[in-house]
Amino acid sequence: MKQPLSFLLILLAITGQISAAWANAILIPMDDQQANHLKAYGIAYKVLKDEQDVDWLLNYRGGSFMVKQTAAIETECRVRGVSFETISDSKAASIKQQLSDPDVNMNVVTLQKAAKIIVYSPIKVSPAEFENTDAVLLVLTYAEIPYEVVYDEEVLKGDLAKYDWLHLHHEDFTGQYGRNMHRQSLTDIKVQEDIAKKYGYSKVSQMKLAVAKGIKAFCAGGGYLFAMCSAAETLDIALAAEGVDIVGSSYDGDGMDPNAQEKLDFTKTFAFGNFTLEADNGYRGFSTFSDINSAGGRGYDQPGGFFELFNFSAKWDVIPSMLTQNHESIIKEFFGQTTAFRKGAVKPSSLVMGEGKTSDRYLYGEMGRGQWTFYGGHDPEGLRGGGGFRNPTDLNLHPHSPGYRLILNNVLFPSARKKKRKT
Repeated sequence: MKQPLSFLLILLAITGQISAAWANAILIPMDDQQANHLKAYGIAYKVLKDEQDVDWLLNYRGGSFMVKQTAAIETECRVRGVSFETISDSKAASIKQQLSDPDVNMNVVTLQKAAKIIVYSPIKVSPAEFENTDAVLLVLTYAEIPYEVVYDEEVLKGDLAKYDWLHLHHEDFTGQYGRNMHRQSLTDIKVQEDIAKKYGYSKVSQMKLAVAKGIKAFCAGGGYLFAMCSAAETLDIALAAEGVDIVGSSYDGDGMDPNAQEKLDFTKTFAFGNFTLEADNGYRGFSTFSDINSAGGRGYDQPGGFFELFNFSAKWDVIPSMLTQNHESIIKEFFGQTTAFRKGAVKPSSLVMGEGKTSDRYLYGEMGRGQWTFYGGHDPEGLRGGGGFRNPTDLNLHPHSPGYRLILNNVLFPSARKKKRKT
């Protein structure tokens, strides 16, 4: 009995070692072998939420993720339809060694803390049907990444400091209700008027300026801001026009300052300068705010219909490398109220991460102790023009969308910050 028992113990030990050797890490590829790129980000976020680290392998197989192996994570990947590979510790170490080679444009960034995410949206207080097509709300829900919704009151009360990551989308911070009735309903407008009155502002434009300044303070204090579509444009317009009436009589009952353009202060903005305001075309007039928007109401700005991501050094330009991780570097253009950014309006301090032939599409910068990204357009998989722009995109049809991946890169970016020490 001793010999068979000893043999059995040795066999169990060997098989146990083999099992341990080949099941110590999970690689989530983000190249063409990935079955669902967007939901893969949700897996990475869940691991962080469970207080485990995620290694982001920059420029390795499309920006893959590597995590410690557990049966729970494997199950979660299978349930969500996310491709993964179980690898040994030695294989994981070999990959990291490969990425550390100074001759290759790759790197490993360890993500350590799930960001507290909020989306600024009027759906907090009103029906706001148009906002239901907010690409970030859609992709956060699809990727199963939890978030909260805030609007003007939360900003005015100073609640932003409780969070790490703030998104702005189809919003008008100038107080002109999107420049026409197609953008906001009477209910949406009434809610904003009520909030302004509650907090002692005589005009919605004054209240929206206070909100814009609150958002700027959030970012300067160390928060991360991600803005798309008209929010990116109107936030800077509102900040530049502090103390200047740029709102026509059709919106607030009195005329705009005839010298408003000359009084703009571009030192107060995030990304844009040297821009010209569009004239007031009436309550149901044009929806263009300024010449920051290179499309100027044409829908999208070039016949080719594509923009290109820049290739950054993963070792020296780590932040833009994280924000541009993708399995494709050429991405189809998509329209929006602010489709793309005129090159001449982009400040030299703004880092361009993606550009089309005639415009900049994807910008990054720093504000105080925080960071921000501005992304032109409304929906990366939206129709390129004509009708249907009010219909939410079904992301089940676009699980590999490179345009949506850029959004999710931004969601994970704050997790690269170091955890606070426990004392």
